[in-house]
Amino acid sequence: MEMVIGMDAGLIASFKKEIRGEVVMPSDGAYNSTRKVYNAMIDKHPGMIVRCVDVADVIASVNFGRENELLIAVRGGGHNGGGLGLCEDGMVIDLSGIKFINVDTSNNTVRVGGGNIWGEVDHATHAFGLAIPSGMISTTGVGGLTLGGGVGYLSRKYGLTIDNLLEADMVLADGSFVTVNAKQNPDLFWAIRGGGGNFGIVTSFKFQAHPLKNVIGGPTLWPIEQTEEIMAWYDEFIHKAPEDLNGFIATMIIPGPPFPEHLHNKQFCGVVWCYTGHPDKFEEIFKPVLAKKPLFQHVGEMPYPSIQTMFDGLMPPGMQWYWRADFFNKLGPEVRAGHLKYGSKIPTPLSQMHLYPISGAAARVGDKDTPWAYRDAKYAGVIVGVDPDPANADKITNWCKDYYNELHPHSSGGAYSNFMMDEGQERVKASYKHNYQRLARIKKHYDPNNLFRVNQNILPSS
Repeated sequence: MEMVIGMDAGLIASFKKEIRGEVVMPSDGAYNSTRKVYNAMIDKHPGMIVRCVDVADVIASVNFGRENELLIAVRGGGHNGGGLGLCEDGMVIDLSGIKFINVDTSNNTVRVGGGNIWGEVDHATHAFGLAIPSGMISTTGVGGLTLGGGVGYLSRKYGLTIDNLLEADMVLADGSFVTVNAKQNPDLFWAIRGGGGNFGIVTSFKFQAHPLKNVIGGPTLWPIEQTEEIMAWYDEFIHKAPEDLNGFIATMIIPGPPFPEHLHNKQFCGVVWCYTGHPDKFEEIFKPVLAKKPLFQHVGEMPYPSIQTMFDGLMPPGMQWYWRADFFNKLGPEVRAGHLKYGSKIPTPLSQMHLYPISGAAARVGDKDTPWAYRDAKYAGVIVGVDPDPANADKITNWCKDYYNELHPHSSGGAYSNFMMDEGQERVKASYKHNYQRLARIKKHYDPNNLFRVNQNILPSS
């Protein structure tokens, strides 16, 4: 049975007594607001949502779910494109009440709760002039982003988020609690650095932070008609640039303010830059960019949390989202032509395509050192159809699929798991490549019955 409906009321009542947090049932007034996730296209109705406030709540929830054969979904920030922090019927273990951030300035390490979001972490570390590599939007959950890899503004300089993970505390499928690091449970520590939520529930992360206070960043835009030329130049430029300079390339529409009015609702090829080096050297490094004569540029010095929150206002929770993704080894002529074609017919102002460079520090880690198998890919690409209006769901989905279908034949095969929706087992295998079998063996050891399966699922090896 994979549901709570019809479960004995006494059983539920006794479970509630074990929980310090809140157990939200479908009959409760808070149920509908609690079950919402970032992507409004996801509309699932769990049988119960357990809002955990500590590790004991997580252990009790895992044991109750396992003993009663409930489908279990684990929710951190609720940002996942495929809505994998929710399930139909079953139980959602919601970690959003497990929040703490402890900065240790003796070694620049940071302990973070399993329910924190990145904006909270950036706020805490910035006061000490430190930063941890994360993603692009501050409302993203720490847990989901980290367990999938963590590509972002600091990838070229400091690697992926998983490359800066030192330790984690976890609740396993049997309800036991373990600490994992390079010395304790090293196989499990390897698996969670990219293998997603397959192996247990992480209640706390310990990261290495880096000295970083301010960055120089912002967008440069070119008319969409120049997409092929700008992409060819960017492909050549970015991987040879100093590692202090990062920039992701995009096809996009300028939706409105804070951009000037003459740009609104037009299509562009853009690069969003982030430079972490000495400000005195920036002008020289940036000369080749300005030599390409962008139509618009708004690049300046800002606190690191400001670049992390730059797009938060445009991307509030509750939009319709449809995601497709691939890795690419090069931006050849067919790829560039595909980006021009579909970048010229973006269906709604917030829909866009991004290519994030995988180079510098992120590319120096071996492709078997973590489950993240595409260290040799040059780009992690993502296409997102986004709109506030459910009436446009088909429009954004179809554009996204068509764009993907045009480019996929030129891709490296798999995708960055954090950019995937629910795309099936073969796609998961393709995304872990040569690391899949090892992950499947570790899964069999720690979660033989696949209790944690609402994720980019790795099947326990048979």
